[in-house]
Amino acid sequence: MPTEEELMDYLARSEEVAHPDKDEQLNHLHRVTTRSPKNWPEVCGLAFDHRRQLTDMAMAVGVDVGRLPDMKRLLVKAAEQGARLAGLATPAILLDDVLGQDALNEATGRGWWIARPVELPSSRPLRFQHGEDLSSRLRHWPSEHIIKCLFFYHPDDPVELRLEQEARVHRLYEAARLSGLQLLLEVIPPSDSPIDDTTLPRSLDRLYELGIRPDWWKLPSMSERGWQSVGEIIDEQDPHCCGVVLLGLDAPMGQVKESFGLAAKHRHCKGFTVGRTLFAQPCREWLAGQLNDDELVTYVASNYAELINEWHSLRERDHATYVEERG
Repeated sequence: MPTEEELMDYLARSEEVAHPDKDEQLNHLHRVTTRSPKNWPEVCGLAFDHRRQLTDMAMAVGVDVGRLPDMKRLLVKAAEQGARLAGLATPAILLDDVLGQDALNEATGRGWWIARPVELPSSRPLRFQHGEDLSSRLRHWPSEHIIKCLFFYHPDDPVELRLEQEARVHRLYEAARLSGLQLLLEVIPPSDSPIDDTTLPRSLDRLYELGIRPDWWKLPSMSERGWQSVGEIIDEQDPHCCGVVLLGLDAPMGQVKESFGLAAKHRHCKGFTVGRTLFAQPCREWLAGQLNDDELVTYVASNYAELINEWHSLRERDHATYVEERG
């Protein structure tokens, strides 16, 4: 006679066979193997999905925030021009639908890599910009838009806070699965928390443990040990993951380039999505009337092209070193 435990295990497995739609791994494999055929071996992105920071900038300069949508349309032009200067076939951008809806409309349908935020800026615990009914909202998105969600998370957060954030991210993941859209999770440890080489790897490990498998990760710069650990976790938990893009956190250009030095060595890092490092100063000057439209576009495009060229240079260097070492 089977034990009660063996019987329960048999019934559970029988339920999975009878209802394969309940098998999370099978559902995930179906999702990632039927993704859009567009392949992105690299992502060199200009991120200007900022809402709170740009509103603060306009107020600090003393101008109407109603100018920000026009500024975002100019940044779309800067992305296109900068990509062309760097010999990149198509730009990658992060752009919102709050201050940037017109700009988003102009960029859509052109074959660009486009990620669009859903988080309420600076919220902790995580809240969503347009409310809790994610599925209804996402139903109206173009299929090429990638859902982007930034949240401030630490695996050692107080239990109630951690569980609330995890529940919200899981809800977002389920909504992404239902919508058929790709999902990019941007995980930033809170600045007032202790951070070491294990913080980001443990964060990813915990989210994978919960069954959350985003198509993309967006992460801060890490040490060599951190990159190795993140790569191992992705290989083990989701080898179909599209990869990691590096964020900038408004660091000076030199510091961002320095962070590329480590990231470019790791195949899981597909590139970057950097924002204020490239546009903060010229946008502030444009808002203050010190730059005209064409000057703003040229200034940001030049910064963007410079960063793309730096990334390509480091990738080529590391590829050459790999070939030399392999003989």
